[in-house]
Amino acid sequence: MSIRRPIPIRRRPSACIPRKKERGLTLVELIVTVFILSILASAALPLVRFQVKRDKERELHFDLWEMRDAIDKYKDAADRGAFQTKVDSQNYPPDLETLVNGVDVQGKKLKFLRKIPVDPMTGNTDWGLRSMQDDPDSDSWGGQSVFDVYSKSQGTALDGTKYAKW
Repeated sequence: MSIRRPIPIRRRPSACIPRKKERGLTLVELIVTVFILSILASAALPLVRFQVKRDKERELHFDLWEMRDAIDKYKDAADRGAFQTKVDSQNYPPDLETLVNGVDVQGKKLKFLRKIPVDPMTGNTDWGLRSMQDDPDSDSWGGQSVFDVYSKSQGTALDGTKYAKW
């Protein structure tokens, strides 16, 4: 019986071993990708600005509605005789703070507005006021009572109207 010896396997030198293909981006691919992304971002920017302006307009509509509703509720309560008002006020509130602070009705505070909202167009709570004695398009308030409110912003809405005319 003869013993068989295993035949040694000859290996190639390491320089000859084929390597796996390296993965990654070339500089050209990276530049093209950044360029495409910058074009997409610049196209989206006007859409974002449009959406922000539309949201501010929606907020302005709501704030004006809320304050005008509070003025109407104050006048309705005064017309029903729930509390006394000045003779020349025609039962409208003297100012917006009265709607927030409320009036005494049989020992209880009757409030019509939680707080004076911030005008989204100007960024402050300084609203334009009109009284019954003022001209309908007047920019100055006579100071007698608050019949209506408007924004003091001179900007133009998306529909082409001035915010001050809303």
